[in-house]
Amino acid sequence: MRNIVLFGPPGSGKGTQATNIINKFGFIHLSTGDMLRAEIAGQTKLGLEAKTLMDRGDLVPDEVVIGMIENKLDSNKDAKGFVFDGFPRTVKQAEALDKLLELRTIPILKVLSLKVSEEELTRRILERGKTSGRADDQNEEIVKNRVVEYRTKTAPLANYYAAQHKLAEIAGEGSVDEIFEALCFQINNL
Repeated sequence: MRNIVLFGPPGSGKGTQATNIINKFGFIHLSTGDMLRAEIAGQTKLGLEAKTLMDRGDLVPDEVVIGMIENKLDSNKDAKGFVFDGFPRTVKQAEALDKLLELRTIPILKVLSLKVSEEELTRRILERGKTSGRADDQNEEIVKNRVVEYRTKTAPLANYYAAQHKLAEIAGEGSVDEIFEALCFQINNL
């Protein structure tokens, strides 16, 4: 089983590339946002707990997110691999994920980090904002703040995985196909 983490700032192309990876390699996509919505829609115990917290405006705690990931792993035991997208976001989450995966002897093998300049990220998100309808994709100051926030919070996470010799930085500028080719090179060498 080949498990990878795909991360990068907003506008780096994670969604596009996650879809490409899943289609090519047959991996299961673990998007915490999608899982959260599915658990809530399915009215599972975790979903109901998460909905109660979200309705109060609280963040969903790491334990609930890890529980959802555990459910997904358990229901896909024959998977070729998993692409973790949007999780982990902090070192604490990475440690919890590592512990969960160690129990199943299916560790994260590689962390693929898409590197894109702040200027390009801003341009991409503002362009996306023209069609996404999201207000936070249309305001340049908000976009810049999101990128800075991402860089501040994920720098320690990148260091965490680099210390484990699992981090691969991928140039996230260029054509979609060029970036995908670089990602495939890393995955094929696992």
